[in-house]
Amino acid sequence: MTKRIRRASRDATRAFELAVSAPQVAALRMMRMAAAGPFPSSRDRGEMLAMGTEKVAAFHEAWQAMAAEGARRQWDLWLSPTFWTLPWMPPARSADWLAGNARRAGLAVLGEGLAPVHRRVVANAKRLRRKVR
Repeated sequence: MTKRIRRASRDATRAFELAVSAPQVAALRMMRMAAAGPFPSSRDRGEMLAMGTEKVAAFHEAWQAMAAEGARRQWDLWLSPTFWTLPWMPPARSADWLAGNARRAGLAVLGEGLAPVHRRVVANAKRLRRKVR
């Protein structure tokens, strides 16, 4: 199995897990807020504070991961010998090569950005489900 297929499979699995876990986390937290009522305990206030800070931290981690992967892909493009022969290639072939490279790079950047969000959401879903039981 090639590295590209493994990455695509991993990213698809992450996207599925995120799609399943995110609504669970939202529902469990909403139930917890409803149960806490107008006067939440210090533990509930801590959970509510963590909701916001986790989102900001996950956003920054995702942004940094995407920027790093984008820079890595740009560097790989510049170091590719094929890139430097593009002016001498037939236009259709060079356009296909660039489009394929851009598509793979875009998916890799999105996959790297999804990783921190996925990690936090799945961990929160496991933690919150444990507390409900």
